[in-house]
Amino acid sequence: MKQERMQHEPAWSHPLAVADLPSEGAALKLVPGEKERAALARYVGVLAVPALVADVKATPDGKGGVVVEGDLVATVRQSCVVSLEPFDNAVNEHIALRFLPESTAAFAGAENDEGEGDPADVIRGGAVDLGALVTEFLALGIDPYPRRPGAVFAPPAAAAPEEAFSPFAALAKLKPKGRQGD
Repeated sequence: MKQERMQHEPAWSHPLAVADLPSEGAALKLVPGEKERAALARYVGVLAVPALVADVKATPDGKGGVVVEGDLVATVRQSCVVSLEPFDNAVNEHIALRFLPESTAAFAGAENDEGEGDPADVIRGGAVDLGALVTEFLALGIDPYPRRPGAVFAPPAAAAPEEAFSPFAALAKLKPKGRQGD
């Protein structure tokens, strides 16, 4: 059971109490430490996260909700799909998300079914977890098939035409040489 609980915990948590936000909003620079970046790397499936900075502004919407907007700039170390060599890859993502109180989120979700923008997220326990939000955007921004600059795929050499079409050519090579009458 402990294993199940650990899987649902965020790789990085930075809660922001909604009640503490000034009416004009708050600008925040989020920079995880080495331990958090190692946890983020495991969570998003990369070799390492050498650098990550998220500059966000959290602004109350006047109805109990919060709008979070900003930019994420990170460097992730990945394995090249061609050469399998590790290399650093840049991740740049724009963050824009609206959070609503639990009491109004269900109603707002029904309104959003008509196709207007992204659905709102829910404020849980009076706080917005900016660390979890940045983690989600980091995961979305990572290239699933990273290719190191300059890496070129070289397909294997083609077989000779007669070998390509004859399964018996391969068998003939296995036959012992020097035996007569076979």
